[in-house]
Amino acid sequence: MQKTALITGITGQDGSYLAEFLLTQGYRVVGMTRRTSTDVHERIAHLVDDIEFVSGDLLDQTSITKLLDQVRPQEVYNLAAQSFVPTSWQQPVLTGEFTALGVTRVLEAIRAVDPAIRVYQASSSEMFGKVTEVPQRESTPFYPRSPYGVAKVYGHWITVNYRESYDLFAVSGILFNHESPRRGKEFVTRKISDGVARIKHGLTRELRLGNLDAKRDWGFAGDYVRAMWLMLQQERPDDVVIATGRTHSVRDFARTAFQAAGLGSYEDYVVMDPRFVRPAEVDLLVGDPSKAKRDLGWEPQVSFEALVEMMVQADIERYARAVGA
Repeated sequence: MQKTALITGITGQDGSYLAEFLLTQGYRVVGMTRRTSTDVHERIAHLVDDIEFVSGDLLDQTSITKLLDQVRPQEVYNLAAQSFVPTSWQQPVLTGEFTALGVTRVLEAIRAVDPAIRVYQASSSEMFGKVTEVPQRESTPFYPRSPYGVAKVYGHWITVNYRESYDLFAVSGILFNHESPRRGKEFVTRKISDGVARIKHGLTRELRLGNLDAKRDWGFAGDYVRAMWLMLQQERPDDVVIATGRTHSVRDFARTAFQAAGLGSYEDYVVMDPRFVRPAEVDLLVGDPSKAKRDLGWEPQVSFEALVEMMVQADIERYARAVGA
């Protein structure tokens, strides 16, 4: 029997890669979109004939309950959120409504419609924030450093609470930073790859960045969505850190990106701009993926260097098409 999966946040980076993956697994894929959303669908343009779209909103309990009753999925992947950390400082209440309470609304809808539905919640390494140990694992205490991180902690613990209180198959994947050519340009990795491509094509001469010394554990989004799916195929629900176990600084990312474009040293182009420094910085995030390897049989396939080159080349080709048009 064909399984049905409902994806919230299907127009985002992770949603698009997850939809692709589930289609290869033979799923009926249904994507929830907000009727009032201004999100463009470019990331899933190549999939629109293979996906069903339904209207729903994480701010509206009734819409989610009706949607689940209509779609009747076996699996729900809750990827929708206000997911840009700097924006969470400007819109902390809205971030809480989407990223925290939105999770509760999804869980309540599942409990009301069909408690047998398996649900994946997108947790985040930003929950660790001011880290208390290195590397970070499933047992590491949370110490979020942004309204987004705080909201994600709520979403994580409410998922645990519903799993233990109502016996739901509810899991949280604590995903460390995962990037791709589909990453939004507001994120530093895509800002770098896009800036490098613009410099390569002579469209600009400099790239302005914030804290170059912040360190992250960066992987490829296409690898990470496979882990999401694996978590819902297990016998028992559990929370798992998904990471590469390697850490690199923003400086490393910039250096690798400029080299991939054949532009020489990043120092000739990068300007440190205090406007892009967060009010409370997260200095070092690096995950311990040993549980993912042991319990899920999951390991990342794309290296940091290959990821950076993939993103840079995609943006260079995009600008080449635009210039040639």
